[in-house]
Amino acid sequence: MNTGDDTTIFDVIIWTGAGVSLLGLAGLIWCIVYVARARRARLADEEMRTVLRRALPLNLGALFLSVIGLVLVIIGIFLG
Repeated sequence: MNTGDDTTIFDVIIWTGAGVSLLGLAGLIWCIVYVARARRARLADEEMRTVLRRALPLNLGALFLSVIGLVLVIIGIFLG
């Protein structure tokens, strides 16, 4: 049984990656809710395109954060 503080840099990388990945997941969920609300509002075609144009960069950014977070977790596991 370990009683000391055995935290390594790899543990920090894993938990940081998990946090970044969760942040990206929260962004993806926000994008889903944002677009679903717009669909429920039955907007006109041009208004819906405007909503989707706003959501697309946020969606891609959130997806990028999720991927980077998962890469950090994998790196931390493999190197640790």
